[in-house]
Amino acid sequence: MKIAALTSGGVDSSVALSLLKDKGYDVTAFYLKIWLEDELSYLGSCPWEEDLSFARAVCQQLDVPLEIVSLQKEYFEYVVHHTIEQIKAGLTPNPDMFCNQRIKFGMFFDKVPQEFTYAATGHYAQVQHSSNGSKLLCSPDLLKDQTYFLSYLRQNQLQKALFPIGHLQKSQVRTYAQERQLAPATRKDSQGICFLGKLKFSDFIKHYLGIQKGSIVEFESGKILGTHQGYWYHTIGQRQGSGLAGGPWYVVSKDIQQNIIYMSRTYHEPDKQRNTCTVTQCNWIDTHIPNTDTLEVKLRHGANRYKAHVIYLDNQTVHITLDQNDQGIAAGQFVAFYQEDQCLGSGIIYST
Repeated sequence: MKIAALTSGGVDSSVALSLLKDKGYDVTAFYLKIWLEDELSYLGSCPWEEDLSFARAVCQQLDVPLEIVSLQKEYFEYVVHHTIEQIKAGLTPNPDMFCNQRIKFGMFFDKVPQEFTYAATGHYAQVQHSSNGSKLLCSPDLLKDQTYFLSYLRQNQLQKALFPIGHLQKSQVRTYAQERQLAPATRKDSQGICFLGKLKFSDFIKHYLGIQKGSIVEFESGKILGTHQGYWYHTIGQRQGSGLAGGPWYVVSKDIQQNIIYMSRTYHEPDKQRNTCTVTQCNWIDTHIPNTDTLEVKLRHGANRYKAHVIYLDNQTVHITLDQNDQGIAAGQFVAFYQEDQCLGSGIIYST
């Protein structure tokens, strides 16, 4: 059985590669070049050369062949361009979701020979394969668990997935890397959106959408409080970046037609209830709607889950009511669905 191991030059993917090698699998490492260095290099240093140097070093240590696969054009078309359009529409997208679904477990398989049975990554998640299909299970490290980012994978994609470090805590991964003196053992974890590297998200937005000044308005009174640089720099629930005194101020809503940001100092008061939303474009990993109206959900990466009452409007659309408020619910966000330690899939918030 041949395994294609996606490596980023970080400690997680390096330990995943080493574990596969330890088990005697026939492994080839692949570095996906998705960084848009030609277009955005003026904004800062490009991280891909440093990442690739670490990937090469660990592959040399483990005696694993390394191939470089360029998916820059595909990545821009199916992830970056989509992200830009969603932001322009006033939504809150999650590029990492589409990176996993459309690139790592999608177009990557179109680029590699058919003899590779699985694609392995350094995600903190577990997959259970059986003759009845594959299940996506949580990592025991609840803070690092990445099932949220994998929840939009389809069943046929999950069937080709392996997550060699999914059963480990982050501390165990670090210890493993240090004991084996793997090249990236002391590298810091990458932060932020996958394709930005060290660049600021605001700089990325400015490059594509520019600046368009508009009014900041107090939600309760309609009073103009100041100006902003464009509604696309602000997300629902955000409290940084307004420049207003007397806060904290929170973004309550956006009028994209008038380019107005509505803000409030009483965002967490009981009268600003935010516990319901309609979720569409649902992806159920086992292809069937769950046979319960009570699930747990995640609205973002992290350990926090809510209990939710679910009304199934059709196969791909549900209405959910959380058991408590979440002031960051916003259209465009992904909602991942869970039943105990199994991730059932996810969908995109259409309205709140």
